[in-house]
Amino acid sequence: MSFAKAQDLIRLARLAAMRRTGIGLDEICEEFGVSHRTAQRMTDALETVLANVEVVDGPDRRRRWRVIDPALDRLQPRQETAIEALEIASRTARSDGRVRHAAALDDLRDGLLARLTPKDAMRTEADVEAVLLAMGSVTRPGPRVNLAPAVLDAVIEGLRGPFLLRIRYGTEDASERVIEPHGLLLGHRSYLVARQPERGDAMRNFRMDRILSAQTLDQSFSFAPGFSLQEYAARSFGVYQDQREYGEIIWRFAPHAAARAAGFCFHPDQTTELQTDGSLIVRFHASGWLEMAWHLYQWGDAVEVIAPEGLRRMVEDHRRSDFAAFP
Repeated sequence: MSFAKAQDLIRLARLAAMRRTGIGLDEICEEFGVSHRTAQRMTDALETVLANVEVVDGPDRRRRWRVIDPALDRLQPRQETAIEALEIASRTARSDGRVRHAAALDDLRDGLLARLTPKDAMRTEADVEAVLLAMGSVTRPGPRVNLAPAVLDAVIEGLRGPFLLRIRYGTEDASERVIEPHGLLLGHRSYLVARQPERGDAMRNFRMDRILSAQTLDQSFSFAPGFSLQEYAARSFGVYQDQREYGEIIWRFAPHAAARAAGFCFHPDQTTELQTDGSLIVRFHASGWLEMAWHLYQWGDAVEVIAPEGLRRMVEDHRRSDFAAFP
């Protein structure tokens, strides 16, 4: 057995031990990026090498492999990549104002470090710091709105419940509102998606930076039936949406910009059509014309809005030809 295969087998054994119901062939294919036949060979090797492998056929008639051995935790694969990932996630959370999440990630990182020898821990910390400095991605460039940690903590607690939130929104003299939080959209401007029962069942977007105070109430509620934050978010181009603007969006990128535009995912549900003249048509359904206009401006006169007419009028007088590069 090669060294790489031995590493994969150890990792497979750990996955089969840590997952309560074990691991199936489809999951092995996804985790290791291998074919179904290779996954079968890996489980054969697992059964051959380890005596404490339990094989179970589930109610869906799919076979799963489980390693029964609490002492498996004594195996200590190197953790540099995991510690790097936790450190990046922690610094990102702290820069977003998510102090509670940052502290939890720090605890996980420290727990991994504590399982190493002092010498290995020092070397790992040095290696991680070097990688982070080389990546230059710990702090994200560009302007962003700062979020109040106390407000964000209350919102997360409300989502976890779910519990009602009492917020003061907009100005200090504004009346308090009681809302039902359904999700959080994080971006250059972050929004809390929530219902305000006294104003009906429609979802409303509350800018997080305009929530001046938030208190989690000791009262739960039921999420709106069938609500999906992913589907809700897909109705907008950025983070803001206006139902009056929702509809088909059609952009045409000039031939000299088509290759660059083809490398972008403007919307998760977009379709693209390469034209005979070399231009590229991009179509999707969304709202949020203002955020679209902000993005389209970066393309200068290399993009043309075909539809909707309202967005076309918004950008037509701001298309420039003197930009030296595309986004």
